[in-house]
Amino acid sequence: MKIVVQKDGSDGSKPKSAERSGPSRIAALLRHLGESGPGGARLSMLADATGLAAPTALRLLRALVAEDLVDFNPATKTYRLGLGLFRLAAKAGNPLGLRDLARPALLRLTGALGETVFLLVRSGYDAVCIDRSAGPLPIRSFTGDIGGRVMLGLGQGSMAILAYLPANEQEAVIRYNLPRMREVTSLDEAFLHTEIARTRDLGYCAAASGLIPGMAGLGVPILGSDGRAVAALSVGSTVDRLAGERRDAIAGMLRREAAGIAARLNPFDETLRRAGAAMERPVP
Repeated sequence: MKIVVQKDGSDGSKPKSAERSGPSRIAALLRHLGESGPGGARLSMLADATGLAAPTALRLLRALVAEDLVDFNPATKTYRLGLGLFRLAAKAGNPLGLRDLARPALLRLTGALGETVFLLVRSGYDAVCIDRSAGPLPIRSFTGDIGGRVMLGLGQGSMAILAYLPANEQEAVIRYNLPRMREVTSLDEAFLHTEIARTRDLGYCAAASGLIPGMAGLGVPILGSDGRAVAALSVGSTVDRLAGERRDAIAGMLRREAAGIAARLNPFDETLRRAGAAMERPVP
């Protein structure tokens, strides 16, 4: 007996690529990308998950990449939600970004302590200062003013971020940053691992590396919903002003403010979305 297969499917159903309308296909792809997490998903996985034919899924994904709604990593051949989508979500209701959320905390801390307070955000293998509230004392720091950048692990604020990353990301950061650190410091891998453990134990970093004579600092992480650090609050001061009971009191104040900021983080904030973006480039 000869079996005749109809164009619309052997059982009268529509073929996979015609099962959904254009908008619903796009929604299905975005939904599954959202569920795939920060690592993204490959084309074959997305096609299977959405019931789309691979050529159809590829065509739609390319269109979404062109609109900045989806990112494609050619090294891993994976797709993930793009910054354009997060920009649109962030504009819905105009929720506050990290800098806006943290600004009152910086002002409160400077007013209460008379110290310079920094807001650092993770940017791949570095930390970037995105806000600063200056106290009356002249302070030198690794990041300097707003826009300054420092390697993760160099300085108290950036160490607070590094200590609260997953272990595999910590190792990737250390491998990438150690050669850079050796160009400007005598810090080594043993020091970094020791300070990571100490920071996790205390809940803050107050390491004195002596790289800026007379200066001291204290940093606490701002944690995302998954428990990893996305940013940090840090105080820059002189060695004599960050010692003993005063240091412990300042650490407690920073931790309370950091917890308050973390509770109000906007998951669509583009600043947070960019936190691990540079980790995709190869580690030497």
